[in-house]
Amino acid sequence: MTTLTTTDALAAFCTAAARAPYVTVDTEFLRERMYYSKLCLVQLAYPGDGETDAVLVDPLAEGLDLAPLYALFRDVGVVKVFHAARQDLEIFAIEGDTIPEPLFDTQIAAMVCGFGEQVGYETLVRKVARAQVDKSSRFTDWSRRPLSDAQKIYALADVTHLRAIYEYLAAELDKSGRKAWVEEELDILRDPATYRVAPPEAYLRLKMRNPSPRTVALARELAAFRESYAQANDVPRNRVFKDDALLELAGLKPKDASELGKARLLLREARRGEIADGILAAVAAGQAIPKEDLPVPPKQKGREQINGALADLLRVLLKAKAEQAGVAPKLLASSSDLDDIAAGARDGDWAQGWRLKVFGADALRLCAGEIALACKGHDVQIVPL
Repeated sequence: MTTLTTTDALAAFCTAAARAPYVTVDTEFLRERMYYSKLCLVQLAYPGDGETDAVLVDPLAEGLDLAPLYALFRDVGVVKVFHAARQDLEIFAIEGDTIPEPLFDTQIAAMVCGFGEQVGYETLVRKVARAQVDKSSRFTDWSRRPLSDAQKIYALADVTHLRAIYEYLAAELDKSGRKAWVEEELDILRDPATYRVAPPEAYLRLKMRNPSPRTVALARELAAFRESYAQANDVPRNRVFKDDALLELAGLKPKDASELGKARLLLREARRGEIADGILAAVAAGQAIPKEDLPVPPKQKGREQINGALADLLRVLLKAKAEQAGVAPKLLASSSDLDDIAAGARDGDWAQGWRLKVFGADALRLCAGEIALACKGHDVQIVPL
């Protein structure tokens, strides 16, 4: 098990990897106590069975610079292969201002190839690589040094088996002609905006029930302060104050420390000092917005708007189309998407690209009364009307 602890050693490995058609990548990190993930380990492998074909990179080693790795990530001649890549890519996008290209995510590819929804790495290792993964080191502290042999074995397995999984899935996609489907899914992962939360837009992640424009304005200001504070101090946003406390503050509208003390859901640390000052300033800013400039509340989808019978039919159609196409149903449309369609929505990811051809077009036809569903044996069939 080779661990790279110097920039020169990393550069030598990346030079060798640049001659390969692909390199598999994984990371180990800490996130629980901070806003930004702390990168603790990078695992890399390229095709081969030699001892130097798969390595661990220690980003915590003194003096090690990840510049050679980021250069490899920018080399368009080498495919960078991940499994469930989003969190790994977030680290590289934030720390190195780099998103690997070209990119391949075996979790997305597996869903397109019929392995089910959100298929886990261990499942693919078992079904494709015909191997087992030792999970005993999964929840260890990867920032502590030295790493144990068990940790190193576990970490390397995340990229060594991934080689066989990638080669199998890539071949399946070539045979089915569905490589473009995966590429379409990867567009979100390639977008740098996916990994950065702008404080003024942080409120869009909140779940608010029938809020007034003023409540939305207050929530927007409070969420913006919380996000800015969390980013500046590198602490999780929920350590500043949680969503339920934020919404309580938007309703309470405290003007001073005395009124702030009435917030039942606010952590003790947030009732004084910089956080308390920030909360009061955010509330004052939200209250000062002129009525004509208040944000428009997000449209609420009431249960009374949803045609329940149509939603049930859409679920049957989705399952049937997913089985016919050999893809995970969730990849075509979510349960929320189906409710939206049954409530009258006619746009969304389900109505674009390959999803439209596989499922969306027939979903719209079903809503328009142009087709019906019928059972023949164990199969669901579409009947034109």
